[in-house]
Amino acid sequence: MLFRLLRLILILTLVVSAPMSFDAAAQGLGQAPAGLVADQQKILQDLTTKTDNFEKQIQQDAEEDSSLVDIRLQLEELSRQSLNSALAFRTRLGEINSRLEQLGAAPAAGQPPEPDIVSGERQALVSEKAEINAVISQAQALSIRISGLIDKIGNMRSELFRNLLTKRYVLSDALSPQVFSDAQDEYTNLYKAVSSWLSFAFKFKFQAILAATFVALGLALVLLVGGRRLFGRVFEADPSNEDPSYLSRLSVAFWSTLLPTLAVAAFLGSTIFFFNYYNVLRGDIGLFLNALATAIGVVFCVNRLTNAALEPRLPNWRLIPVETGPARWLVRLTTAMAVVISVNNFLSVINDKMGSPLSLTIARSFGATIIVGVILILMAMLRPFKARDGSWRPWPAWLRYTALALGLFTIVAALLGYIGLALFVSLQVVVTGTALITAYIGFLSAQAIGEEGAFANTTVGRWLSAKSSYEDTALDQLGLVVSVAINVMIVLVFLPLILLMWGFQLGDIQAWAYKLATGINIGSVTISVTGILSGIVVFIIGYFLTRWFQGWLDGSVMARGKVDTGVRNSIRLAVGYAGVALAALVGISAAGIDLSSLALVAGALSLGIGFGLQNVVSNFVSGLILLAERPFKVGDWIVAGDVSGTVKKISVRATEIETFQRQSVILPNSNLINNAVGNWTHRNKLGRIDIKVGVAYGSDVKQVHAVLLEIARSHPMVLKNPEPFVLFSNFGPAALEFEIRVFLADVMNGNIAQNDIRFAVLEKFSSEHIEMPSTPRAVVEAHKPKAWPTDDDKIEADFAEQEQIKAEAEAEKKRLVKSRKTKKPDPD
Repeated sequence: MLFRLLRLILILTLVVSAPMSFDAAAQGLGQAPAGLVADQQKILQDLTTKTDNFEKQIQQDAEEDSSLVDIRLQLEELSRQSLNSALAFRTRLGEINSRLEQLGAAPAAGQPPEPDIVSGERQALVSEKAEINAVISQAQALSIRISGLIDKIGNMRSELFRNLLTKRYVLSDALSPQVFSDAQDEYTNLYKAVSSWLSFAFKFKFQAILAATFVALGLALVLLVGGRRLFGRVFEADPSNEDPSYLSRLSVAFWSTLLPTLAVAAFLGSTIFFFNYYNVLRGDIGLFLNALATAIGVVFCVNRLTNAALEPRLPNWRLIPVETGPARWLVRLTTAMAVVISVNNFLSVINDKMGSPLSLTIARSFGATIIVGVILILMAMLRPFKARDGSWRPWPAWLRYTALALGLFTIVAALLGYIGLALFVSLQVVVTGTALITAYIGFLSAQAIGEEGAFANTTVGRWLSAKSSYEDTALDQLGLVVSVAINVMIVLVFLPLILLMWGFQLGDIQAWAYKLATGINIGSVTISVTGILSGIVVFIIGYFLTRWFQGWLDGSVMARGKVDTGVRNSIRLAVGYAGVALAALVGISAAGIDLSSLALVAGALSLGIGFGLQNVVSNFVSGLILLAERPFKVGDWIVAGDVSGTVKKISVRATEIETFQRQSVILPNSNLINNAVGNWTHRNKLGRIDIKVGVAYGSDVKQVHAVLLEIARSHPMVLKNPEPFVLFSNFGPAALEFEIRVFLADVMNGNIAQNDIRFAVLEKFSSEHIEMPSTPRAVVEAHKPKAWPTDDDKIEADFAEQEQIKAEAEAEKKRLVKSRKTKKPDPD
């Protein structure tokens, strides 16, 4: 009774509290996401405010290309944040839709009403979904607005670039005497600014300047000395080498340009960095120093490239077969052109910062473009080649006319007032031309290194060949890897430089790199370079860890444990396949590829297996069976059909067998599973060999038996247990046949033992006067008919013989017909 009473009280309590709990649950469903909705609405309001500010800033900085790039980068970040706000509701929307499907549609008119608790929950879910959709719509609208502003910035930047190239200036003001007084005032102001900064820096920041300079110099020296140590002879030309290869000349030209330029860039860049770190620079001096560092770097790079490619002092190392005198002039002219362009860019930064008159800026750019055009014309008119008759020959026609056209175009554009266009062309000729030539030399060097046998002839290749056990094939493969690495390095270094020279800002490159790294959407597929590279790196790490574990397990564990060679091979292969498969799976996951999406590939693969991959799968499964059951192992002597030899390698597809003639035979594993295979050394190498011996009839067989048994017992390779045995096997047609049967500890030495025993048999039979019969050859003498005289008698005799043969054949035919007619039928 007590238990019944307690159960009744419990049921009543549940019935009374059930509506309250359902109401609370429904209320919770409506209130739980309220915090999330409020948070995202606040975030979107902040993003909208920032977008409004950036829209105003776009109008203010409409003439500043770098400011527009910075605004675009920040707007792209706002766009990503707005999309993240919309994605924050993805999980909750999925839950709401799932619950609404479970509740079903509301009852139609005339149907029985549903419980209030169900209708209340549906209404709460629908209202919550409406609030979430409103926030998502707000986020999408903001994202669309930001995308419009980004497109507007792109159009504004394109318009600025077009105006820069097509704007025409009046040269009369720029060429007036007032320009000289403006230049003098500009120089005075610059001198005052730099001298005041120097006095401040040496008075209060002298130690910081020294520390920054020495640290930057140390970094540059480390890079330069390390490059010399690493690349050795490919860094500088060897004067003693009178006939360097094309690869050597390319390598010297490329690395002797790139490494010193990187060292100078590291010195200048780290100096400015540490100056900023120690607060040595102020705003205007920082801009001036950055411009000066850029100018120095450009001049140094151009000078190094022309010296490396033309080598005025070493004619044998020149990439271009010009004469020594023209080579020197080319180096001077290209360096002078780089100096003009670099100085002009440095002065343009000073003019912009100090607010110089427009006439001074036009005069400066006009003079620089005219000088560059004249230098291009002088380079085109140069005659660098000498013919066999001693006459000087000009450049090829296409190169000469291209340089002339660029020079004349620059001068004409400057004279017509298109200073921006002329200056842009001049800058591209110097800077972009230098970058492209250096990159092209690098590509040629990488291509030459990747050719067969080329890397082995380099300094690094010879060092690796001497210091390690690399074979020519491995060095060739390493040369391909080095070639690919050089190509990738050239693209990563020179592509941004060329883009910067063509009017793109650093922010543009950063935005493209971010999109490339985070993912590019192609339909419903997202390709992420970062994810792919991460997956490749993870797979490579897993692969090398697997190989290391294989070597450690085989060499340290199983070798010390005296594990059989075949067992070691099976375990090593199993560990290798398992490790590579695991590394591939982890790499695919790290690349961001959903493994469940590979189900379609698996289905297609199974279909392919059903049609065309049956033999492949059969061999694969057979290989796994061979590795597991181990009917033979590496080193065993097996006989498979017509193939007899030693097992060298067992893989999952085929088994490699080396015959005793040193021929490698690759047998599919399914043949070894489905057919009979003989294994001479399955459990051990103990084996029996049989040697047949024949003696003449009339010999003393007891004596022969004793002699053969003594010979067998006396051989050192023959085992005492099981003891050797001599069998009197047969009365042959020409001899009495005996068979020597002996056991060897290693059946692989069977041929040696047989050879020794046969020599011993011949020697013993000769001393004991035991005769070994042999069947003499039948001597067949060829019958040659007598030659007929070549006259009419022979022809007549041949004709008579043919007529006689025909008559005999007709008579035989008539006789057979007659005999058939007279023959009686057989009785039934």
